[in-house]
Amino acid sequence: MPRSPMCRLAVSALAFVMLIGPAFGYDRLTGAAHASRSEVIAPNAMAATSQPLATEVALEILRKGGSAVDAAIAANAMLGLVEPTGCGIGGDLYAIVWDAKNEQLTGLNASGRSPQSLSLSVFKDLGLESIPPRGPLPVSVPGAVDGWFELHARYGKLPIDEVLAPAIRYAENGFPVSELIAYYWERNATVLDEYPGFSDTFMPGGATPKKGEMFKNPRLANTYRRIAEGGRDAFYKGDIAREIGDYMAGQGGYLTYEDMAAHTSDWVEPVSTTYRGVEVFELPPNGQGIAALQILNILEGYDVAGMGFGSPEYVHTFAEAKKLAFEDRAKFYADMDFVDVPVDWLVSKDYAAQRRKLIDPDKASRELPAGDAPMDGDTIYLTTADADGNMVSLIQSNYRGMGSGMTPGELGFILQDRGELFALEEGHANVYEPGKRPFHTIIPAFAFKDGKPWISFGLMGGGMQPQGHAQIIVNLVDFGMNLQEAGDAARIRHDGSSEPTGEIMSDGGTVFLETGITGPTRDALAEKGHSVEQGRGGFGGYQAIMIDHEQGVYYGASESRKDGHAAGF
Repeated sequence: MPRSPMCRLAVSALAFVMLIGPAFGYDRLTGAAHASRSEVIAPNAMAATSQPLATEVALEILRKGGSAVDAAIAANAMLGLVEPTGCGIGGDLYAIVWDAKNEQLTGLNASGRSPQSLSLSVFKDLGLESIPPRGPLPVSVPGAVDGWFELHARYGKLPIDEVLAPAIRYAENGFPVSELIAYYWERNATVLDEYPGFSDTFMPGGATPKKGEMFKNPRLANTYRRIAEGGRDAFYKGDIAREIGDYMAGQGGYLTYEDMAAHTSDWVEPVSTTYRGVEVFELPPNGQGIAALQILNILEGYDVAGMGFGSPEYVHTFAEAKKLAFEDRAKFYADMDFVDVPVDWLVSKDYAAQRRKLIDPDKASRELPAGDAPMDGDTIYLTTADADGNMVSLIQSNYRGMGSGMTPGELGFILQDRGELFALEEGHANVYEPGKRPFHTIIPAFAFKDGKPWISFGLMGGGMQPQGHAQIIVNLVDFGMNLQEAGDAARIRHDGSSEPTGEIMSDGGTVFLETGITGPTRDALAEKGHSVEQGRGGFGGYQAIMIDHEQGVYYGASESRKDGHAAGF
C-alpha cells in the first residue's frame, strides 16, 4: 500500500535523526538536533550576510530608510573590505530583485567581458592548454560597480554617498579580522604576494593580519569615496579606469581603459522551474544557475522524502542527477550574446524525464553524455529585505578567493581572474573570444510558493553552488526542515564532472560528504561504485531570507560553516 505524504515525511524525519543526529548535534531543546541555532525573525527588515559587520551595515542603512537594494550595496561594499578573500570591486556581480510595489522579479547580470585586444591565438602562441588562474591573462572587466549603480538607479532610495559611507568609515578606522578570514587571507598570500601592489595593500608590515588584529585599507576608502562622489563613470571612464589600464599594461596584461569604458550590465529575466509546487528562479547563462533547476527536475521524478535524508538512495540519486546536469553545463552554458543556449529545453520537464532514464539506481556512472540540443535554434552571498516587502538576492566574487593577484597601484583592491573559466578549444560554446563573458559560477536564487515570493537565498562556493541550491530546496520541501536547519544539514558535493573549460569527466568523480552523513551510507555508496571521501570545507556558504505573508514577518538564516550572520528589526 503506498505511503501517504505525511507518513513518508515521518519516515524521512526518523531516518534523518538516525543518520545525522548522533554525528552532528547541538543538544537543542527545540528543532532539529543538527541546527546551529534558531531562525532569526523580525517584523520590519532583515539582512543576512557572511560577516556580522556587513550585516550591521545593511541594518544601519535600512534603519535610515534605505531600500533593500541600498542595504545590499552597502553590505557588498563592506564585504569588499572585511572579506577581501571572497569578493571586492575588482570582481563581478549578479542579483535577483523582488520589487514589491510592481510585483516584479528581475535579474541583473553585472559580469564583465574579456579584453578586446586579447585573442585565442595569444594563448596558442604561448603553448597554453588552459588559461592560468593568476597573473594578467585571466583578468576580465570588473562588473560589480556598474551593477551597484544599475541596481541603485532603479531601486535605490538613499544617495549613493550615504550608502557607501559605512564601508568608507570602517576602511579608514579599521576592523578586527575574524578567524576564518585570517585563515583564508594567509592562504591567498602564499600565492599572490609576488604580484606588485598586493603586499603593499594586504600585507602591511610584511604579514597578513591575524585573528582579532585591526586592519585598515585607506586606499580602498579613497576609491570608494571617488566612486561615491563621481558615480559609476569615476570607475569606468575616469582616473580609476586609467590607473587599472596603466597597471595592467605594466604587467604585460591586456585589459585596457577602453575595455573599462565600454562595459555595460544587462537586466535579464530569471529562468524558473517548479519542484513539487515551489517555483525556483535562477539567472540564465553565462552563469550556472540553471544547473540547479536541471537537478531539481530530475529529482522530482523520485520519492525523495521516502528515501530519507542522508540515505544511500538519496545521496546516490542526487550525485547522478548532478552529473547529468553538469555534463550539459560543460557543453552548453556560455555567453548568450555569442552562442544560442537552449535554456527552455534544458530546464523542461520532458528533457528531465529523458535524462532520468540514464540513472542506474544500483550503480554509479563513470561517464555520461551531454544532451543533444534541438536543431532549431570564494565568493560572498548576501540577501536583504525591507519594510516595503522588497527583497534582494545578491552574489559577488573575484574568483579563486582574492582573485588574480593584479592589485592596481593605490586603489586598494584586486582584479578578478574569471577569464580562467574560458575554454581554449575551438568550437566550444565557452571558447575564449574578445569581448565575451566567461562561463560564471556565482549564482543568486529566489523561490516562490503559492504564487508569492517566499525565499531569497544563495550558497557560495564554485561548482558547489547549484548543488547547494538544489539541496536547500530539497531540505525545505522533501525533508520538512526550517530555513536554518536546511542550511545547517550535512551537505553532498560531487566533484569531477566535465567542465566548461573543456576538461572531460572519465572516472565518475568523487562524492564528498560532510561529517553528519554517517558510515553506513558511505559504505553503501562505495558498493554502488562511488568514490567517497569525507569533506572538510568546500561545501559553500549559505544565507537566506523567507517572508511569512500571513504574519507579515521575515525569517533569516545564516551559514554556520563560515562567519554568517542574519539579523533584523
